[in-house]
Amino acid sequence: MSSLDPALAVRAEQFSAALVRFDAQGGLLGHISQGHRYFGFNLGELDGVAGVWYREWSPGARSVALTGDFNGWDRSSHSLTRDEFGTWSLFVPESTAPRHGSLVKVHIVGEDGGAMDRIPAYARRVIQNESRDFSCQVWLPPEYEWDHSPPSPNSALRIYETHIGMAGEEGKVSSFAEFEQQVLPRVARLGYTAIQIMAVQEHPYYGSFGYHVSSFFAVSSRFGTPEEFKSLVDRAHGLGLKVFLDLVHSHSVKNVREGLSRFDGTDHQYFHAGGRGMHPAWDSLLFDYSKYEVQRFLLSNIRFWIEEFRLDGFRFDGVTSMLYLDHGLGREFGDWEGYFGSNVDQDALVYLQLANALLHDLNPGAVSVAEDVSGMPGMARPQIEGGIGFDYRLAMGIPDYWIKTLKERRDEDWQLGEIWSVLLNRRFDEKHVAYAESHDQALVGDKTIAFRLMGDAMYNGMSHSQRTPLIDRGLALHKLIRLLTFSLGGDAWLSFMGNEFGHPEWIDFPREGNNWSYHYARRQWSLLDNPLLYYQDLNAFDRALMDLDEKYHLLKSTLIEQLSVHEEAKRIVYRRGELVIAVNLHGTESYADLRIPVPDRRDYETVLSSDDSSFAGLGRVVTGTRYPIQHRAFQGRDQSLQIYLPSRTALVLRPI
Repeated sequence: MSSLDPALAVRAEQFSAALVRFDAQGGLLGHISQGHRYFGFNLGELDGVAGVWYREWSPGARSVALTGDFNGWDRSSHSLTRDEFGTWSLFVPESTAPRHGSLVKVHIVGEDGGAMDRIPAYARRVIQNESRDFSCQVWLPPEYEWDHSPPSPNSALRIYETHIGMAGEEGKVSSFAEFEQQVLPRVARLGYTAIQIMAVQEHPYYGSFGYHVSSFFAVSSRFGTPEEFKSLVDRAHGLGLKVFLDLVHSHSVKNVREGLSRFDGTDHQYFHAGGRGMHPAWDSLLFDYSKYEVQRFLLSNIRFWIEEFRLDGFRFDGVTSMLYLDHGLGREFGDWEGYFGSNVDQDALVYLQLANALLHDLNPGAVSVAEDVSGMPGMARPQIEGGIGFDYRLAMGIPDYWIKTLKERRDEDWQLGEIWSVLLNRRFDEKHVAYAESHDQALVGDKTIAFRLMGDAMYNGMSHSQRTPLIDRGLALHKLIRLLTFSLGGDAWLSFMGNEFGHPEWIDFPREGNNWSYHYARRQWSLLDNPLLYYQDLNAFDRALMDLDEKYHLLKSTLIEQLSVHEEAKRIVYRRGELVIAVNLHGTESYADLRIPVPDRRDYETVLSSDDSSFAGLGRVVTGTRYPIQHRAFQGRDQSLQIYLPSRTALVLRPI
């Protein structure tokens, strides 16, 4: 630790000190991460009598009582008893206890004197009635019988980001069971190795995309039961897919009846008091990560999802917001003071260090991905180095760059040197997840890359029976943008559901402003399944990208080198690992007998051509074409090749 930069050394020491505080209670795997086994509803006994324990941390409350269908919704018959730490508890013998599936709430008289029926904080299932009122459903099912083991932790990370509710084509909320049957096989066939599922934690407003969480331990009942989610995970594992949860620990919905807000009648139980406890942009509440019970709540939440559902990791939402007291709003990042000065929330930083340590203690092969736009140094480095301990960080600048470029520049004004610089703008000792677009780029008011390239022409111009310059351009650039990003942008890949085949339009959940329509909250798989449309060809290209990594381990290769670039001709040649990739972004010029430098003194062959007819191309280069090595020095290499590189085409070559 003495060799570390002083600022990083301080972070390493803070992490070590935080761990020491848990030593007396079993360390990270002790009490601090087992709150779900103590709080909420758990089977147990008292003085040899079997029954159900219910416990709740509510330090400011004046009284707490359990009410539900098991006691006729009586708010006085089952009062809880408080201990010195503010934990309230009740044991109910089996003969009179709430059963599996019973509807319950907890009646709390808060410090402010207000009385209200609330959803238990550690509720594992929350359902709505016809009046859209939420109730906790006691969930104590038989142990689930798993059929499949998780996939190997060593496979390359190719992530398919998805949302269960909008995964169907019908205008409704799709279910876990429908996703398992209809979408998982598609993902596996494409060659992805992981799915990243949004909006699983219970949230009262569907249109929040799952980011305003109310019940952190509950699977959203609008998609199905916890057992149906387990079935989905089990089937995914059987298909060789890891399953990641989009985990929201950065904030909480401010709803009182459904969430944790003012749970004990104060504004500072789980959250910071006053203005610091309210996110100014998200209209939500901010956790106080310095408190032991908040740490226990969130760390137990991590353990619960990993152990109960056999998940393989998390994408942590809103990390930038957590790390900075101003939440990173409205400012640029890049200077040392910004990363290590007084604006950093040290409690949140230490919590993230602990969260990553716990995750990897529970499962050394688990994966954690940070959604951080700030570029915080050490995000994906070990805690002992003063890092935060994530495995990957999202390369969030890349999709922003592509959207900005498509919005503001003509094709002929694209700068290859700039594209190269943006795609490689990362710390190479930290792993990054590259992506050209995610759900963020498709939200209402924005457009997917495909729709930005082709617009309304996608409605009637995607048939094989016709070719127009606009559609040809859009198809070609859609493939080139994805190939460039896939091969240069990081150490893993992510794509949002539907973008692989150029899904048109945007995402908009049912709301008053669209007359509560589901039209844009679905995926039109029928477009992909129609063999007469180009969507199928884009999908085939995406499958070819995944296959490229599977065969040649492109994403895991750290060898990236520019071999040749010609700005005026819009040509760039580079290598990733053993593969040589030649890209021609020019809209009209094709290059015959083009000489390119290559690193290996061997013949090369084409293993992928974006212009292949099966990828909606013109078929001007045949995959498998062999190029004899020429012992002619060129642009710093002792050997070179001559190839035909058509307009708006990329060729991937391998040495034979």
